Amino acid sequence: MPQVPEVLYSRPPLERMHHIFHLIKAGKFPNCGGLARELEVSTRTIKRDIDFMKVRYQLPIEYDSRRYGFYFTGPVEGFPNVPMTEAEMFALFIAQKAIAQYRGTSFGQPLEAAFRKLTAQLGDGSSYTLNNLDQALSFRPFAPGDTDIDTFQKLTQSLQDRHVVTFLYRNLGADRAQKRTVHPYHLACIDSHWYLFAHDDGRKAMRTFVLTRMRDLTVTKRTFTISASFDANEHLKGSMSVFKGTDDYEVVVDFDKWAADLVRGRRWHSSQDVTELPKGQMRLRMRLNGIEEAERWVLGWGTHATVVRPKALAERMRATAGALLDRYDSLLPDPPSVSPSR
Repeated sequence: MPQVPEVLYSRPPLERMHHIFHLIKAGKFPNCGGLARELEVSTRTIKRDIDFMKVRYQLPIEYDSRRYGFYFTGPVEGFPNVPMTEAEMFALFIAQKAIAQYRGTSFGQPLEAAFRKLTAQLGDGSSYTLNNLDQALSFRPFAPGDTDIDTFQKLTQSLQDRHVVTFLYRNLGADRAQKRTVHPYHLACIDSHWYLFAHDDGRKAMRTFVLTRMRDLTVTKRTFTISASFDANEHLKGSMSVFKGTDDYEVVVDFDKWAADLVRGRRWHSSQDVTELPKGQMRLRMRLNGIEEAERWVLGWGTHATVVRPKALAERMRATAGALLDRYDSLLPDPPSVSPSR
């Protein structure tokens, strides 16, 4: 019978060590062989766990050759607090802040409950460090999406079990929703919004769905196999955000000195190439398969950014600028005339 890889089925290390700790504290004198059989891992794994408990947690564990098991050589009140390095503490703080952006949404309560479980074993020193970091650093994500938790849970389950799902979906700007039947491949949070990448049965192709525009999602009993050629990173390689086009554009944008200070030092796209220009200005090049998202991005910089190429993007910018001028000309009165100075 083939050996089952313990990494897939064994308990997490911390859970194993908690179990070993309580058996020793209860005077059961557990040994490596018995623990390995009970926890369904190798004796080598049990030895590593006990060595870790002795070195990192400084627990007074010794082996009694007469009782054929481990025991504590001195008094032990409870399982020690989890030791954390400075780097681990900072990573935990980042996770805490990432959770905070969902406060007030359907994700907020379950995420905060999970974080409390993760930090329950922290010592007073670690908690103090987290509180100090909280006063010194903060994150302000812009407009996180409020995805329905039930929809999210059903999708994550269908991703794990490879089950086809159906739902009603309203395309961007559409009045009515349409029924879609898809094979869910991947979930991604991009720009604070959750997206599903899935193979659409009706359209026989990959499609991207925004979770906030889904409703009445049902997980069917049909199963599917993910295409071996699918890779989420490769799928979005030419996208600036989430929109996947079919063309190939070299997008070149110049920024004035004011905007250059804000653009410089940030990773806007994996293909970006930055060139410093005279007088503090800069030029950014990217390789994209669509220009729709690039148009919205450049518009966000106002008069501080100028499209150099492609021509198609520059023409879209001019058309949008003209439409905006017409719109505000109709809303605002003519500016007062200024008399020439004498």
